[in-house]
Amino acid sequence: MRLHAALTAALLALVCSAPTTEAATWLPKRGVLGVGLGVHAKDFVNSRNLPSVSPGSGPLGTTSSSKDLVERGGHSTLRVPPPANLNEEVEYEPEKSKSVVEETSAGAATALAKAVTNSTAVTSTSNEIENIQHIDVTINKKALKKSFKTSYAKKLKSRNSMNLRRKVLHAGFGLFFGILNHVVPRKYFLGAMTILSTGTLCMELLRYRPGFSWMNDALHTILGGSLRRHEMDGKFTGSLYFFVGVTVTSALFSKAAATLGIFQLAIADPSASYFGRSTRHVYWSRIESGLGGFGRNKGFLGFLGGALACVPLNYQVLRMAQFGKIVPGGQQALLTASLALGMAGAFADLAVPTPALVMPEKVFGVRVPPFHVDDNFVVPIFAGFAATHIFKALSCPTDFTLAPFVFI
Repeated sequence: MRLHAALTAALLALVCSAPTTEAATWLPKRGVLGVGLGVHAKDFVNSRNLPSVSPGSGPLGTTSSSKDLVERGGHSTLRVPPPANLNEEVEYEPEKSKSVVEETSAGAATALAKAVTNSTAVTSTSNEIENIQHIDVTINKKALKKSFKTSYAKKLKSRNSMNLRRKVLHAGFGLFFGILNHVVPRKYFLGAMTILSTGTLCMELLRYRPGFSWMNDALHTILGGSLRRHEMDGKFTGSLYFFVGVTVTSALFSKAAATLGIFQLAIADPSASYFGRSTRHVYWSRIESGLGGFGRNKGFLGFLGGALACVPLNYQVLRMAQFGKIVPGGQQALLTASLALGMAGAFADLAVPTPALVMPEKVFGVRVPPFHVDDNFVVPIFAGFAATHIFKALSCPTDFTLAPFVFI
């Protein structure tokens, strides 16, 4: 009886979940089912008033094959294969099926985890490649910037060379700007010099950057061998300090004092350098380390040479000046004033050490441009200040002016 009941339950489950045509394919049309069940399969179904199921359709109106295991809201439809021996009991094991599903789910989860891991690894590798590319680009930029510096620097002379071309060019520009300061109205001259100084500063800040190498090309084409090696090796050129010094001098002092101050820059600076280089073997005249950097690597003979070189020019300018009355002391006073002006310019040049004092690369963690103390900036300002006090010592009138053409 137990066997009859088990077979009957299996048959009912099978018929409800599978098409009757499929069930009839393996149930015998005649014969004994289990023990003592001698009916046709179709007759058995009809005798139990079981619902007919059309081929290709499953319970709940789904269109799935009876060979599939499908989860439908908690109901399982399982196609049970025919037993090899009809007398053996067919036993459905839910725990085993659940184990298979769990194993499949675990495998899927493992595969997903591997995919996520691989994706993370790919992302990490991509980030590393981007970082390497960024570092490589940075290195290339630095190498390019360094090549800009060294390409021309190797062709130029150091600050220790005589470089007569540079000294002549320096004197010519100094005299030119001194005359312009005297001839051109003050507001126009200051405006033009401010624009020139600002433009030069922008050039100095940009010319070592990638894409602006043409500035170095133009600079080297115009100035050529008059440039110094350090000016094409990361440092600013002396022209920036020259223009700024002229601008500040013109803004601070009267036309006469500013013009004479710029003339000292034109003559005293290159002359002191020339005589200093020429007498560098006279050791007693040399200032080695100096006092706090004062006069470092310069000499007293250079100072005297620069001061004396200014006397003829200063005397001619003062002699032709329009004092409005006879200067007390006559020509001797003019000669003394001329020497004093030359000494002021040469002293300012002597005070600036060589090499110059340079600002640190960073201030409070912020990178700053390579500014330094330059004699082109110091000399005209100090000489203009000295000229103002020399005019007072000579009791010059407040409307004192130089000759219309300065020299004549």
